[in-house]
Amino acid sequence: MPISVNPDLYRPIVRIVDDEETVRNSEAFTLRVAGLESVCYASAEEFLQKDNLKHPGCIILDVRMTGMSGPDLQKEINRREIDLPIIFLSAHGNIGLAVDTLKRGAKDFFEKPLAPEILRETVTRLVEENLASRRERFQIQRKREQYESLTNRERVILKLVAQNLSNKAIADQLGIQEHTVKIHRGSACRKLNI
Repeated sequence: MPISVNPDLYRPIVRIVDDEETVRNSEAFTLRVAGLESVCYASAEEFLQKDNLKHPGCIILDVRMTGMSGPDLQKEINRREIDLPIIFLSAHGNIGLAVDTLKRGAKDFFEKPLAPEILRETVTRLVEENLASRRERFQIQRKREQYESLTNRERVILKLVAQNLSNKAIADQLGIQEHTVKIHRGSACRKLNI
């Protein structure tokens, strides 16, 4: 999923996807006590239709739900390249199912009911990881955009600068004036903020 704006502008949100209202409300309360904002969805389909994926965070996902199951939603999340980490919670879990969801990228798999402190600790860790990952991707994208703003001549000159060549040596190698090298080098440095 491409990120075109600074992810730090968005507050993290924990998505709770479970078809049992009492479970959703209990988990949301547990997170609110820890200062974590959450939004609840009664189905996987509702999550896919309504969630604002620009917000970092994570997903707390039930395994068995009416309509699309948790593992089916996980497959769809992977297909759409949604970067939100998933925590599975299930009253119907088994080792095979847990292993399958973890192999497909889930970060954790717990049996219900889960102790509130474990839920808060796990969610906090995954939200922080998602924020760090989005910041890193944003920085890489920003650097790539800066590099793509360079002219071909500026790119060639910067590669030669990276080889520790002097302006004069670069000018001699490219058959241009040293002053021209200085102009291109300065322009490239401004575009790259260096």
